[in-house]
Amino acid sequence: MTGKAGLLLYGANGYTGKLILEVALREGLRPVLAGRRAKAVEPIAKAHNLQSLCFGLEDAGTVGRLLEPFSALLLAAGPFSRTSGPALDACLHARTAYLDITGEVAVLEAVFARDADATKAGIPVLPGTGFDVVPSDCLARALSEALPGAETLTLAFRGFKPSAGTMKTMVENAHKGGLVRAGGKLVGVPSAWKTMEVPLPEPRLAMTIPWGDLSTAWRSTGIPDIEVYMAVPPSAVANARRMRRLAPVLGLPFVQSFLMTRIEKNVKGPTAEDRERERSYLWGRVTKDGSVVTGTLETLEGYALTAETSVAIAKRVLAGDVPPGVHTPSQAFGSRFVETIRESKLVVPA
Repeated sequence: MTGKAGLLLYGANGYTGKLILEVALREGLRPVLAGRRAKAVEPIAKAHNLQSLCFGLEDAGTVGRLLEPFSALLLAAGPFSRTSGPALDACLHARTAYLDITGEVAVLEAVFARDADATKAGIPVLPGTGFDVVPSDCLARALSEALPGAETLTLAFRGFKPSAGTMKTMVENAHKGGLVRAGGKLVGVPSAWKTMEVPLPEPRLAMTIPWGDLSTAWRSTGIPDIEVYMAVPPSAVANARRMRRLAPVLGLPFVQSFLMTRIEKNVKGPTAEDRERERSYLWGRVTKDGSVVTGTLETLEGYALTAETSVAIAKRVLAGDVPPGVHTPSQAFGSRFVETIRESKLVVPA
């Protein structure tokens, strides 16, 4: 990345992109703002006296040439199943560091498969710089350090009000069912396959979900059997199990289009007051030969945390602190990285 300078924030007009921009400006960064639609991006750039670029991601060669002046791209525009691949291809072409805020298992798996390419290009690649997966990845690694050679990892978290982008991702993947990692391999399971009671911080019902840690925590810890749970009301478990029968219909293009349009009209994401008031709680457990270690993490509301961690990671990448290759957050910065973020408390036995 010799001779390059600066950060390009792609998706700056989205719900999370705007939050990332606020934190970036507070932290002294002045990113160039980018997105697909000039009429959505340019007013934001002008309001902050920033430069902007507007382009689609279809042609990796063209995008790569646009990225050449930049040290790093932070991709905040989903759905990442469509944007991540071309954006990463362009970064490899331009030798520009790649960061994104995805939490999709398939996307994370595809990015990790490019480790040799990233190393050859001499660029650091860090997918999952937000709520999914920074806090849970740090918790998972801290637990694995407390019980070396752990055989199972269970992670759980208390959810929060989703943005339109998050809802779209959930709808896009709803027909695929659930996932766990078993014997080191990703294994498909039904939606809401298992439930358990988890202290988040008070006892809560939680169900299995196909969360990004099924990809990242395995690489961060080497633990072969991993399940991830989200706290939900009992009605959500019942609904998820009823929806199993509708899975083939949910994947039809016209159904997807209808649901996406509804989300655009009706889902706004948490307000500033919501983000300030709410807290995120995570719990984890590792086991080995009958030994059990548990840990907890309390931190900011999910979208507030995503903005903070994405900027913190971008600053370290811009400073040249991350070697080439694809990394999880805890691989790059250690299990205690989340504690560098304000109001975060990680508790794991030494």
